[in-house]
Amino acid sequence: MPRVKGGTTTRRRHKKVLELTKGHVASKHKLYRRARESLTHALKYAYRHRKELKGDMRRLWIVRINAATTASGLSYGRFINGLKKANVVVNRKVLAEMALNDSAGFSKLVEIATKNLDNN
Repeated sequence: MPRVKGGTTTRRRHKKVLELTKGHVASKHKLYRRARESLTHALKYAYRHRKELKGDMRRLWIVRINAATTASGLSYGRFINGLKKANVVVNRKVLAEMALNDSAGFSKLVEIATKNLDNN
């Protein structure tokens, strides 16, 4: 049986890595060994930051809700507490969207929250 050299397979594998590291700086997109290291780190950072983004968005929503409730004379914590006591189940993403685009609907939620804070 003749000996088979793996040149084409290796070249394809190397080209794939070098394509993925196209925008990286210096030798990290030219030399295979450096590119592989760079790609490994890049993929690790991308995975981590996808998880971090969820927390960042939640913080942004809370800031927006707090700004809208403070304008109505209510703190964020008391607003959320009032909604929970009123059994209003709306997530923070929707609340932040309402605070930005639907001020009439948001003010009704603030009234509901205030009313339920006074009752209990």
